[in-house]
Amino acid sequence: MIREEKGGSVSYSHRLVRIEEPIMRVPTLAIHLDRGVNDGFKVNTQSHLLPVLATSVKVELNKEFAENGLAEKMTNKSRHHAFLLQMIANKLGCQPDQICDFELQACDTQPSIVAGAAKEFIFSGRLDNLCMSFCSLKALIDATSSDSDLENESGVRMVALFDHEEVGSNSAQGAGSPAMLDALSQITYSFTSDSKMLTKAIQRSFFVSADMAHALHPNYMDKNEESHQPKLHGGLVIKHNANQRYATNAVTSFIFREIAVKHNLPIQDFVVRNDMPCGSTIGPILASGVGIRTVDVGAPQLSMHSIREMCAVDDVKHSYEHFKAFFHEFSQLDTKISVDT
Repeated sequence: MIREEKGGSVSYSHRLVRIEEPIMRVPTLAIHLDRGVNDGFKVNTQSHLLPVLATSVKVELNKEFAENGLAEKMTNKSRHHAFLLQMIANKLGCQPDQICDFELQACDTQPSIVAGAAKEFIFSGRLDNLCMSFCSLKALIDATSSDSDLENESGVRMVALFDHEEVGSNSAQGAGSPAMLDALSQITYSFTSDSKMLTKAIQRSFFVSADMAHALHPNYMDKNEESHQPKLHGGLVIKHNANQRYATNAVTSFIFREIAVKHNLPIQDFVVRNDMPCGSTIGPILASGVGIRTVDVGAPQLSMHSIREMCAVDDVKHSYEHFKAFFHEFSQLDTKISVDT
């Protein structure tokens, strides 16, 4: 949040900032000082994850910092380190004392890369869930780029991207908020003022909850149920869970699988081992909160939730093609389906 003064009046603006160069690091303890670390190290999130920004000696010797007198001006008045404030201000093109507040997150600064001996992998931070976000958005754009794409479309094609999925979705802009229902209401009432139409629209809608899936790990093959071992390059994974950690059912999985069959796209299935806990997605949150038929899917990946994840190049292509085919095919396929109630 930046304070700006123009013509004697004060206004405030919210600005996005990203510092590309690595300015902090969380160093690990040398194995010499903790010989048992490989026997079962557990991170203490309070003590072990404090990043190192700079040493106090170098901060004092830094010319720009000293010339601006920031140490004396801000150290006792700010909740944040003056050196960090100066770096943010430089990136925003403002003065440090114009910064009212901020929220920053540390992330890996290494760029994503296509790698592997056969250039078959993508190594990147935040593949979960930027990969599915990218594929779905590109598919929507390419599925609506010409007038002919929508000639026989009876519904509305859309993509919904939410914040805070990894921390529970309970925020003003998360999947647990009214954002989805509000968007559906506004879209529906732009076509009609009939108050009953929203309910009908929800009943006819279909939600593809696209979050990344766990690929079979070559070093931990016993972590997968024997008959459900999604593999890299194997296409999108349909995720099932009897306890509704995923919102897939027989009808919704059939619809998504049928589109794959028609377009000759690979498709896989995942069910977690019975003796292991199951992760979840925003699928059950939206399915229960809005009442839309839902299928949970995702591209297979390794190292999920690590600072640097990996997936297969082929699966990005498969995901994009599957989502694009879904946008084109769903409305007509849905008219052919009868569900016994």
